[in-house]
Amino acid sequence: MASLTNAMTVDVEDYFQVSAFSGHISRDDWDALPCRVEQNTNRVLDMFAEGGAKATFFTLGWVAQRYPQLIRRIADEGHEVASHGMAHFRVGDQTRDQFLEDISKTRKILQDASGQPVTGYRAASFSIGTETLWAHEVLAEAGYSYSSSVYPVRHDHYGIPDAPRFPYTPEGAKGLAELPLTTVKLGNRNLPCSGGGFFRLLPYAYFRWAIGKVNRDDREPTIFYFHPWEIDPDQPRQTGIGAKTRFRHYVNLSRMAPRLEQMLRDFSWDRMDKVFDVD
Repeated sequence: MASLTNAMTVDVEDYFQVSAFSGHISRDDWDALPCRVEQNTNRVLDMFAEGGAKATFFTLGWVAQRYPQLIRRIADEGHEVASHGMAHFRVGDQTRDQFLEDISKTRKILQDASGQPVTGYRAASFSIGTETLWAHEVLAEAGYSYSSSVYPVRHDHYGIPDAPRFPYTPEGAKGLAELPLTTVKLGNRNLPCSGGGFFRLLPYAYFRWAIGKVNRDDREPTIFYFHPWEIDPDQPRQTGIGAKTRFRHYVNLSRMAPRLEQMLRDFSWDRMDKVFDVD
């Protein structure tokens, strides 16, 4: 449907590690919960192999420590391993020094497990915002080449609506590129078209149109993302959470895999570092 190759990305975290559950599930309890991230990510890898797609896997250090064989498979099959931080802490919940320690430790763990350089980073919940722009400078200091942590939309949990829509160099972060999540421009508004919960909620036809429009009209590749838990409708259900959180997390989980398979057929996909020529 489009001549450009787009960037497929996976945020590798388990269902109980999402930011929306952080006030409901303690990190101290993570090891006691039934993990499904390995089986779900292996299923994602199988889908990519069948669909002929390569991708970037933004992976928690917590996951890599427990499933190094999974990280090795990701690398061995030609995908890019990138950092999602150690334990899904939002950038604003850390000091500058804590953030530097977190991203440095995670990078080493992922490099040791994958046997490949780790140059990319994505903040938990796209939490590089107007109050945490200092994170770009710290990422450059830690040896990263790019970040994909800014979403140029209005959202109740993240976003910088007036951020550039396409790759740019953040102020004070020499040698680092920010690759923002993709939006489609309608009038004066940026509408999300990068995946996630919106992909499960909105009609598939919207995403096919929006990604195609960015490819054709802007002549830019798009970035798509999802989580392994989103293809797992049988994951344990949480109780005691708010109605909005319940809806956002569980809506249309059973539709995710077939929609993703259609997306792999409709567009061409590759790793972030190759699509945007960053290393």
